[in-house]
Amino acid sequence: MSFVDLKQMTEEEKHEQFMERINRGEKIEADDWMPDDYRMVLIKLISMHGISEIMGALPEKEWVPKAPSLRKKLGIMAKVQDEMGHGQLLLRVVEDLLEPLGKNRADIMEDLFTGRLKFHNVFHMEAPTWADAGMIAWLVDGAAIMTQTNMLQASYGPYARALHRICAEEVFHAQHGESIIMALAEGTELQRKMLQESLNRWWDSLLMFFGPATAQTTGSSKQDLTIKYKIRSKTNEQLRQDFFSKYVPRVLALGLKLPDETMYYDKEKEEWVYQQPDWNEFKKIISNNGPKSAERLQLRKIAYENNAWVREVL
Repeated sequence: MSFVDLKQMTEEEKHEQFMERINRGEKIEADDWMPDDYRMVLIKLISMHGISEIMGALPEKEWVPKAPSLRKKLGIMAKVQDEMGHGQLLLRVVEDLLEPLGKNRADIMEDLFTGRLKFHNVFHMEAPTWADAGMIAWLVDGAAIMTQTNMLQASYGPYARALHRICAEEVFHAQHGESIIMALAEGTELQRKMLQESLNRWWDSLLMFFGPATAQTTGSSKQDLTIKYKIRSKTNEQLRQDFFSKYVPRVLALGLKLPDETMYYDKEKEEWVYQQPDWNEFKKIISNNGPKSAERLQLRKIAYENNAWVREVL
């Protein structure tokens, strides 16, 4: 539709046409008209995703100099490089959404450093052993793949296209993590103990990864809006249940014990029954009060400030 046609339409008519396009499966592009709440939920979601890719590389970066072999060092270095690339790709997508608002990437970084922009709870946590490096690549990246593949058909075209590239690389990351986990599971008693301790340490963070299971009927939350606008198709709880169905059997097959001894699959309800994590702790962590929040934010801030000259030259 031409610019003149849009000017002649009321906001209600524009919104109605916008929803018709989405329901037909059309992709919305950066220069298309879009409702304000659609733009804002995209900015919040993709900014958080992009920053999480960058902050998520930091726990594994800690293991680059400590990896147990040259081959494993090269593998984790390549993964860190990929994650940083994913972050840059996603922040570029956000920039196009921010431009009409008079904002840019510098505003995203400012929001990160001031705490207005959150990043995934898992990347605030410690990774004290080599098993943690494997657990992040296997289960954390596995959870990320489930979240991201759920949005491969997102109504916003630039994000959907970026996700296709990112998910293809994340599959290799998960395989990299699984190889670390398999080696430890087949190793010495001490290695198996280290692996079990790592699983215990990450379990609650993995449950929290998908976010709380809020109701889907109010239309008020970000979760509701992403479904309303066909950015994603599954709720937080549906994604968490999918994660359980895929990974619980794999965890048990390795001879590991589930940290939640009460967990079981209810055949009648066709869902996993599990102990809820402490969602108050979740809020505390994503508010930059996690074990490694301050240290990793400071590392990101120093890198941003030290590389200011590159941005100025460009």
